[in-house]
Amino acid sequence: MQRMKLKDFISNNAIILLLMILVMYVGMTRGGFFSGPNFNNIVTNVIPRFIIALGVSGCLIAKGTDLSAGRLVGLGGVIACTFLQRADYVDRFFVDMPQLPLWGVLLIVILLTAFFGLINGLIISLFKVPPFLATLGMQTIVYGINLVYSGADPIGGLRQDYTGIASNELFSIGTISVKYLFIIGLVLGILFWILYNKTRYGKYMYAIGGNESAAEVSGVHVTRSKIKIYTLAGVMYGIAGFLLAAKSGGASVNLGLGYELEAIAACTIGGVSTSGGVGKVSGILLGVLVFELLKTSMQFLKINTSYQFIVQGIVIIVAVALDIRKYVKNK
Repeated sequence: MQRMKLKDFISNNAIILLLMILVMYVGMTRGGFFSGPNFNNIVTNVIPRFIIALGVSGCLIAKGTDLSAGRLVGLGGVIACTFLQRADYVDRFFVDMPQLPLWGVLLIVILLTAFFGLINGLIISLFKVPPFLATLGMQTIVYGINLVYSGADPIGGLRQDYTGIASNELFSIGTISVKYLFIIGLVLGILFWILYNKTRYGKYMYAIGGNESAAEVSGVHVTRSKIKIYTLAGVMYGIAGFLLAAKSGGASVNLGLGYELEAIAACTIGGVSTSGGVGKVSGILLGVLVFELLKTSMQFLKINTSYQFIVQGIVIIVAVALDIRKYVKNK
């Protein structure tokens, strides 16, 4: 029995174990990997991706998906940048726009991306369009809207109080700094843990992913729940876009490109089943962290960027294949 349990553990966590071995190898053979600056860089990259993955996770747990995530992140980032440029910047998007408060712009971004999330939820729940196709169509629509709005031009010249959200630190311990970005990610992670584990929202979400028909018979309002799930996902994409643009110091229509696939892969690596009904916030964070460590390790190993994409693609395929294997085995 112990051998069977060990075998199942290794099989179910094969990707995480292999990637951790890679991390240990890189850390022992490449100077600077286990250092404060690299730790700070990893945390800064992980937090926005963790927020996106939190949004995608609800869709996956409810036996859906969201391919519009990356484009909504990009739209949110571009909108934020057009409203938060410096007053003395010569190429301002809105020339006579007064300086708006950060929270006001964040609210505008969240409302906009939440609206598109709401549309996703309505199309999927009311018109029974498969989530893959509905969000794929929304991905293209949002990209087109962003192109029209921005004119495909990069937006820069951001205010220092905006970029400081991603760069400023609360305190430091040696070479390790605790930034505002980390606190934002921590707070959102705690809120989602409560939402998934202690509220009716979470119970309904897991019930729908486990067996939608049974959930409906049990009194779960499936349509309303799905609309809430996709709307909340839109909210998270807006927050992530707002933070990513601040971190990058600007935005373009390509901000967030492909991040939805990274988020789905990270969720799957972290134990969120693509078959629905299974997933934890702690696992989502672990999946995002492992995926980011993989990319950082390849950079330290000086692997060509083109080959890095190939490796990431293989990891995504293997992660989904292992998830399907677990689902078939349990079934």
